[in-house]
Amino acid sequence: MEKKLYKYGILILFILTGMTSKGQDMSQLVQKVKAKLDLVNDYVAEGRMKTDVAFIKAPIGKIRVYFKRPDLFKLKRQNGISILPKGGVSVSLSSIISTKDYIALAAGNAIVDGVNTRIVKLLPVNENSEIILTTLYIDEAALLVKKAITTTKENGTYEMQLFYGQYTGYGLPDKVIFAFNTKDYKMPKGITLEFEDNEKPTEADRVKGRKGKVEITYTSYMINKGLDNSIFKQSN
Repeated sequence: MEKKLYKYGILILFILTGMTSKGQDMSQLVQKVKAKLDLVNDYVAEGRMKTDVAFIKAPIGKIRVYFKRPDLFKLKRQNGISILPKGGVSVSLSSIISTKDYIALAAGNAIVDGVNTRIVKLLPVNENSEIILTTLYIDEAALLVKKAITTTKENGTYEMQLFYGQYTGYGLPDKVIFAFNTKDYKMPKGITLEFEDNEKPTEADRVKGRKGKVEITYTSYMINKGLDNSIFKQSN
């Protein structure tokens, strides 16, 4: 009996050790990705934004995006709606994985945009975190996040798919597709929208147009030129 219990104990210890090892490996992978992103202290990016939300009439418009480590982010659109991420919701990957207070778990592999990726689930240690769970699809060879799915307490689940090109060395995408469920957003938290007709959608409007998508294509970045924190203050 004692021998059997001992064998079971060794087996359980072996399984737990293997799980811990995988967790450590994933933490190391995420830290490598973060180290690449941390090469960028700040940037100003120019680009175009396309908004696909049922209750918003918004043509493709030029945008300017500001970012400063660890999590300052602002997006301004010329002559149209603007998107101001709040409450843990951001189209900036650096903002999403800026914290070290998480447990990283291996969750298999998946093909994303033709690339084999490692799936990593990040569970925040802080119970007061707005983010409940983040799932990263990481191109291990290039140390790039190809897709990120984040579930929050207040603003539902949103997904980012990232495409890279000229600024791959910095981990900065050429294109980001940000998808979300409009019903889950509680205005003005999450994504705050300034509507062209100055009328916010009703709850019925949000339910009707349940899926929303914002597509951002970057045309240029100015990296590590220095940004003052005043840039990120709410403007009227």
